[in-house]
Amino acid sequence: MSFKRTLPLVLLAGAALALGACATLQRGPVGNAAVPQPAKPVDLDRYLGRWYELARYEAGFQKDCEAVTADYSLRDDGLIGVLNRCRQGAVDGPVKQAEARAKIVEGSDNAKLKVSFFGPFYVGDYWVLDHADDYSWSIVGEPSGRYLWLLSREARPAAETRQALRNRVQALGYDLSLLRETQH
Repeated sequence: MSFKRTLPLVLLAGAALALGACATLQRGPVGNAAVPQPAKPVDLDRYLGRWYELARYEAGFQKDCEAVTADYSLRDDGLIGVLNRCRQGAVDGPVKQAEARAKIVEGSDNAKLKVSFFGPFYVGDYWVLDHADDYSWSIVGEPSGRYLWLLSREARPAAETRQALRNRVQALGYDLSLLRETQH
């Protein structure tokens, strides 16, 4: 095989290895080795709208994020629009945002989605593990147990609501010591 034919293959393999290494570097510790299946169906119409992040397992793509919000909307193509925003470094820091689209996993009662922030190249799992009957809070995770988000319809819910949410997260098997509180 000639050098001209080999070089593109070597470069492609090197790029794939580098991307894999970057993905590995962003992974945090496993906070739940036995992630449960979602507890109940999700009424998509009630789930759409704005959510405030109360706490999360820290991830490289959210480093130094405060005042985090997630807005979900129904797109014309039937997919779910996702707009995540945060303030970098402080609640009044510069805005950082990421847009995505999500597809509901068939047979999941709307509780599992496949979310894509970077076109078809990276698709992540988004599982609504549990939510309040009135959709005032939600617990979101994914199968590896490395990512977890506690969401609320209010930026600063009552202390009782926060504690009930933490209790539910612990009952689902998550390590509370890995939670990072989000400032609003």
